[in-house]
Amino acid sequence: MLRSFIIAFSTYSKVPMPKVTWDEKGMRYSMCFFPFVGVVIGACQYGILYLSAYVCTLGHVLGGAILTVIPILITGGIHMDGFLDTVDAKSSYKTKEEKLIILKDPHTGAFAIIYGIVYMILYYAMMQTVAASNEKSPFSLSFVLTFALSYVWIRVLSGISVLTFKKAKTEGMLAETAKASDRSVLFYISVIGVLCAGLMIALNPIPAFAILGSTLLVFLYYRLMSYRVFGGITGDLAGYFLQLAELASLGAMNVVILTGGTI
Repeated sequence: MLRSFIIAFSTYSKVPMPKVTWDEKGMRYSMCFFPFVGVVIGACQYGILYLSAYVCTLGHVLGGAILTVIPILITGGIHMDGFLDTVDAKSSYKTKEEKLIILKDPHTGAFAIIYGIVYMILYYAMMQTVAASNEKSPFSLSFVLTFALSYVWIRVLSGISVLTFKKAKTEGMLAETAKASDRSVLFYISVIGVLCAGLMIALNPIPAFAILGSTLLVFLYYRLMSYRVFGGITGDLAGYFLQLAELASLGAMNVVILTGGTI
């Protein structure tokens, strides 16, 4: 289990980990620990919001920037890379086979750059709203914790897709991870998801339902789009989903904040 934990964090984050042997046995339970990368990100986001509200005011510009880059710095941009590759392939309007080839192409296309810029502008703008609102009137503990747990919840959904969705390719890291995973992994990660969602709702139901609802809609879109456009999912598509879900979650948080539902 320890090796699976190390492999999960080595794969999906830049958190320093000891070197271990990567084999099927070590990868057997690695997907169980994928949501725990979200714990690290959520804890860092919580820390920044607490620091800015009670220790030293960062300002909404700097605070929003820090909140924006933390997920990318912790993950090393692995999911953003998948997002950029996917929008490049989707925008090509070529056959499924040709789109899968584009996903593997190491070169960056124009659409990846364009949509990457659009994504970061939207993400940063909405993080500025979070930072500014928190400094004006510090969020309740329950609200901030619900926000932090969203990073765990989204990784639960991503992990479930890796284990259950049809694969567009029989090779690649995602396919290998799914093959190596023990049958019990789906149960364990589902339990984590139920506990996470339940805790979010118990802490603060208004933002919780906003986050859960918006991310589940993205999850449905991800499944339908992947099957229709690519014939299944790949590692890049899983990254695409995660980034879209984080953007949708943040958008839901902004709606809650702007409508005064942060209690």
